[in-house]
Amino acid sequence: MAVVASAPGKVLMTGGYLILERPNAGIVLSTNARFYAIVKPLYEDIKTDSWSWAWADVKLTSPQMERETMYKLSLKNLLLQCVSSSDARNPFVEYALQYAIAAAHATFDKNKKEDLQKLLLLGLDITILGCNEFYSYRNQIEARGLPLTPESLASLPPFCSITFNAEELEGQENCKPEVAKTGLGSSAAMTTAVVASLLHYLGVVNLRENERTEELDIVHVIAQTAHCIAQGKVGSGFDVSSAVYGSQRYIRFSPDVLSSAQDAVQGMSIENVIGNVLKANWDHERTKFSLPPLMTLLLGEPGVGGSSTPSMVGAVKRWQKADPQNSVETWKNLSEANSALELNFNILSKLAENSYDAYASAVNNCSRLTSEKWIDGAIEPNQIEVVKALLGVRDAMLSIRCNMRKMGEAARIPIEPESQTRLLDTTMNSEGVLLAGVPGAGGFDAVFAVTLGDSSNNVINLWSSLNVLALLVREDPRGICLENNDPRAAEITTAVSTINIE
Repeated sequence: MAVVASAPGKVLMTGGYLILERPNAGIVLSTNARFYAIVKPLYEDIKTDSWSWAWADVKLTSPQMERETMYKLSLKNLLLQCVSSSDARNPFVEYALQYAIAAAHATFDKNKKEDLQKLLLLGLDITILGCNEFYSYRNQIEARGLPLTPESLASLPPFCSITFNAEELEGQENCKPEVAKTGLGSSAAMTTAVVASLLHYLGVVNLRENERTEELDIVHVIAQTAHCIAQGKVGSGFDVSSAVYGSQRYIRFSPDVLSSAQDAVQGMSIENVIGNVLKANWDHERTKFSLPPLMTLLLGEPGVGGSSTPSMVGAVKRWQKADPQNSVETWKNLSEANSALELNFNILSKLAENSYDAYASAVNNCSRLTSEKWIDGAIEPNQIEVVKALLGVRDAMLSIRCNMRKMGEAARIPIEPESQTRLLDTTMNSEGVLLAGVPGAGGFDAVFAVTLGDSSNNVINLWSSLNVLALLVREDPRGICLENNDPRAAEITTAVSTINIE
């Protein structure tokens, strides 16, 4: 029986750079862009020679990359050996596989371990698929002579083949393709989906249970560990956390919870490593968060090239060290603005809960006006409260952007480049736009906006006129999900059409 799990991509709305240090919080929104992992047995029966060799066969397929990689998994020490002729390795999936199986070994009793051994000897057939929204198809749309609109994106088949720069790869064998991404955290979503599907398939967790916080916590620990070790550094982890739990307010874990995993190269067995990280004090903090009602998240791709998050983070750290006085002040102002934005969002959610009609009326009025006219459209006291909170969110975002620009100028990196500033200012001055900014570490990758009521099309049309491609990304506050079927056989988002597997 196949197990299919999916995990969402993310948009870090507040907390860029600050989220790297405890106890600074960030607001991260999960999205409708999802990565899928399908796990099923490779064989119907156990191969006769498998018992003597104690090796399990693993097949990893990535249809979008036109890749298939075969491995042998040692059931004794859980080490993977690639036996494919090509060197198309995926370290995120490899560590996810090893650590998920190690989690089963670390938590199962003797009888369960015997059942696990039999299950693994049937082999593992793993397929990974990412929604189109994770990747940039801007060049393909322009090559087809189509307009830069969401409708053009929606015309592409689901799980479209990922193209890359063929010229650079010409004559280079076993070269890693250069894939253009949209910055939604594809590696975190992919790792989390693989870990979740494997842990459920192996019986470590039951993701069908309604009350499943403990199960999700296990998925989170294994996914965080696999993702950090695969990328060679311990990041803040907000991308994996949102992939597991969904939209949230997040404070990072202390990096030393992964010290045993980092020390694994010293010779500790994988089973002991994972046993230790499962017992470690994971001190991250998360609080449920999602956009208040009648608000829509939009993401746009300017098409002016990407930015390297690690190098930008490194530049900010060097600036903090070189200019502690100014950096502390900017850091403090940024933190206060982040808190103000979060506070006003929470006020709006409570106002919607307590008096929805007044809330909806105020938001819909504002959706037809530019921000300087919002207060004039509010008549009743309840509506005035809503508008004040909306303006509070807006002012907080303007302050966040201002301090992010200051930080970028001081660190000599383009956190909010001039071209993005002009685009964001124009967007925020449009009717019905609550806020706009650069997500995460900033740069040239993408811009986001939050619109009120039915004003989304205004922004989509504006962006299109400015050569910005509005993506099919929206907030979806859900985290990990078990799916009923292979996603290629069903409609997976409202934006793409159904296709059938032949």
